[in-house]
Amino acid sequence: MSLPPVPATMATQHPDNASVSPYTGTRYVSAADEIGECQWCFQDLDVQEYMWDWEGKFVDEAVIDRLFQTYPDYFRAEPLGQRRHLTFRIPNIWEEASHRLPRAFMNLISAEQAAKRFGFPAPPLTSVILPMASSLDQLTYLHERFQAIAQASEQVFEHETGLRHIEVIPLFESSEIVCQSAEILRAYIQFLEEFTGSKPERVRVFLARSDPALNGGLIPTILAIKVALSDYAALEDETGVEIHPWIGGGALPFRGGINPHNIEHALQEYRGVSSLTVQSAFRCDYDLKDVKKAITLINRELPRTRRTARRLSRTERQTLVDFIPRAQSEYRSTLEQIADTVNDVAAHMPRHRERVQHIGIFGYSRGVGSVKLPRAIKFTGSLYSLGVPPELLGTGRALHMAAEEGTLDLLRECYPNLQRDLAHAGHYLNPENLEYLQGNNTAWGDIQTDMDLICQQIGCEVGPTDVHHILHRNMTSSIYHLLSIDKNIDIPLIEAAEIRRSLG
Repeated sequence: MSLPPVPATMATQHPDNASVSPYTGTRYVSAADEIGECQWCFQDLDVQEYMWDWEGKFVDEAVIDRLFQTYPDYFRAEPLGQRRHLTFRIPNIWEEASHRLPRAFMNLISAEQAAKRFGFPAPPLTSVILPMASSLDQLTYLHERFQAIAQASEQVFEHETGLRHIEVIPLFESSEIVCQSAEILRAYIQFLEEFTGSKPERVRVFLARSDPALNGGLIPTILAIKVALSDYAALEDETGVEIHPWIGGGALPFRGGINPHNIEHALQEYRGVSSLTVQSAFRCDYDLKDVKKAITLINRELPRTRRTARRLSRTERQTLVDFIPRAQSEYRSTLEQIADTVNDVAAHMPRHRERVQHIGIFGYSRGVGSVKLPRAIKFTGSLYSLGVPPELLGTGRALHMAAEEGTLDLLRECYPNLQRDLAHAGHYLNPENLEYLQGNNTAWGDIQTDMDLICQQIGCEVGPTDVHHILHRNMTSSIYHLLSIDKNIDIPLIEAAEIRRSLG
């Protein structure tokens, strides 16, 4: 039996929307709303896959029963697991203790029984995403534990299951691991062949855009992804196993630049991927006509361009791998010194989903420092709300380093939207706020240095130019001055987010 096509678009529950959801009519989407939201994404937007998130948020465990009972006619026409896909993001038990993993696995098995009861194709759920994946051992553990649970379910409840093996999709979330990820996949393919008795036809792999940027800056993240995409193309040639990369990114350039108004450029930037995420800001902060048009474009184009990743030579690859940690160092050294201010603003950022309380260290602890920061959406939104977009942080120094070493041309070839992304971010710079911030903490002067070097190296225009940039600057001025006198910033904060079409 042939596998269904790899979904090109996945809707996620990332709470990065600034505007109200067209589905709920509110900015806040409760766990109870997510069943209907999932169906809306399938039926109205033509999204091919929906992420059901068990990691870091409250989750409705009756998702399959609710979908099948509420929309039976739809799923007869669009079978779940064939034409539409629901994929669990499970907790990473190696990073955070969680009781949710066995519940998620049992949910996969019970979903098969539900599908049979409704007369739908079974099993409807076959895949899970492992966040913060970092080793082969994690992937093998999940396969072995699921198999044990499936066997126990048959023995205890006498439920025959055809779901002996699941698809475990590693989500790599640091630039260091992303650069090494092809080696993990090579070993994973070998494990799957031994574990299942046959070589897998394909492997899906998920590359994060937000957390690597939070942990190491914009340019190192993009370059690490380009290293991985090149490596995956070579691995597919070597093994004969299709490698289907997947980019998880948000609307603003710092978190991916995946939005309806930038979609053609995003498709160019991420050549070689099979899937892109369609996060909340993508769905809620743009005209619905543009949202649907962009989703149609992704669904059409990604299957055609999967094998078009830029192939790096051995020398080019090594140049990028050597450059990435040094560029990250510049970003991190400044970030550690301005973290208190970022956290002050993040405390005011609204919560648009029922998330479990979570504060990490650089997102999640990665051994890069002891500074606590908010999650990537609030981090990005906090800096934009101050009028200092995070795309700029460390970037000028990285460009200067590349120019000094003669690798700037390679960097620009690997990051074709570099100038466009920096121009977009630069228009949201509030120069007055940056000057005020430097007066309180000289570390903000590093970002002024970055601005000067960006202009010097790529001639990128910075500062407000259009009316909406000027309005955003005015809002960020209000935010800064209201904070300085300990006044409420809720109104200008959300108004600024609406102008830039993303909370963070």
